[in-house]
Amino acid sequence: MSFITRRLVALSTAIILIAVAGSGALAQQKYDTGATDTEIKIGNIVPYSGPASAWGVIGRAEAAYFRKINAEGGINGRKINFISYDDGYSPPKTVEQARKLIESDEVLLIFSALGTPTNTAIHKYMNAKHVPQLFIASGATKWNDPQNFPWTMGFQINYQSEARSTRDTFSTKSQTPGSPYSIRMTTWGRIISKV
Repeated sequence: MSFITRRLVALSTAIILIAVAGSGALAQQKYDTGATDTEIKIGNIVPYSGPASAWGVIGRAEAAYFRKINAEGGINGRKINFISYDDGYSPPKTVEQARKLIESDEVLLIFSALGTPTNTAIHKYMNAKHVPQLFIASGATKWNDPQNFPWTMGFQINYQSEARSTRDTFSTKSQTPGSPYSIRMTTWGRIISKV
């Protein structure tokens, strides 16, 4: 099964599970930590401060979207309690925030945490705790390892595929006379021309 197909199946399954879990048929069932008949707790870790603070806009946009969902009645009547913490793009702080989200806030999952080094710091912990680490905002290929890390799922295209696509686009367009897409032989130009 291809990477994209697996992701579509996982996303479809998640949507179906959320829809079914909100139905009256399962109202008497005991839910996992972080989910009740009225609430779903979702954790998030993003650098609102520090060297990658520009990416903090992702956490703010996600919070706004979940507020919109809640304003429209939630997911089958359940409100999303989106708890987002700042890690300053520092792996030790990410570990601290993940532990707080899981052990104190008791979230159902951690959604869209940003960064390869920061998510690497919590990767084994999340899987040991059996808490989903979903849609990681990083293009590292390590997030595509369901055999060893079944509770972790990346989201974005991996860096190697992104570089190949960029190289192919620029290679094609740079052949056109007067094209603004010509590859300059900077470090990045040399990297993508070798992928």
